[in-house]
Amino acid sequence: MPIKWVLHWQPNAGTTVNTQILTEVSQCVESINGVKEGRWKATLSFYKPMLRVEQANALEFPRDFLGISLQEQPNKYYFVIRGQRLILEAESSIQTIMEKLQSYKTRVALNFEGFQYQLGDFQLRVGKVVPIHSESLRGIVMEMEYLPISSWEKSHQIMGEFFDIWQEALAKRSLPGHFVHIEPILSEFGLSDQYTSQHTAVQYASIMAQMIATAQSAQAVRN
Repeated sequence: MPIKWVLHWQPNAGTTVNTQILTEVSQCVESINGVKEGRWKATLSFYKPMLRVEQANALEFPRDFLGISLQEQPNKYYFVIRGQRLILEAESSIQTIMEKLQSYKTRVALNFEGFQYQLGDFQLRVGKVVPIHSESLRGIVMEMEYLPISSWEKSHQIMGEFFDIWQEALAKRSLPGHFVHIEPILSEFGLSDQYTSQHTAVQYASIMAQMIATAQSAQAVRN
């Protein structure tokens, strides 16, 4: 499948994300001839263990246990445990099984949702990060996909060049922040050079960790 980078918006120090930035980013995609093609959505859930009395030691359970559903694979569900570098692909029905077993429950669930644009051989998806059942903006994400290549290594040069062009176009709008590409070490998760949806899930887990760290440092500054 085509290679994809998942990027997140890093606000400048002392600023936060807002809907105006999201609007400007979408307008910027259209200004470089991106053609709007429809909506897209991904969902990410943080799980916590349902401890019984005899299992009182919470340290035995992974803390950063994420579940991710992707629009490109509607019948699949992805689990990522970043601390142990584990990625697992399951059938989407696993969510119902987990609910019935009551071994883990959802602590926080977030939607990544927005619009998809076609730009030559590239597809861009720009969207907001919001808690389910809320419109409170928590972040902005962008998927950058290059359709002709499925090799992670071979795509690096063209993805990097396109990312530079994109950053240049966005810089003209003088927004209080920029998009960041944090590349997880995919081999640590046992992933090969050929791109799969598991690579996408690991990238989402990585940007989520980064967004949480940014929010916590901003909170610490305010306090």
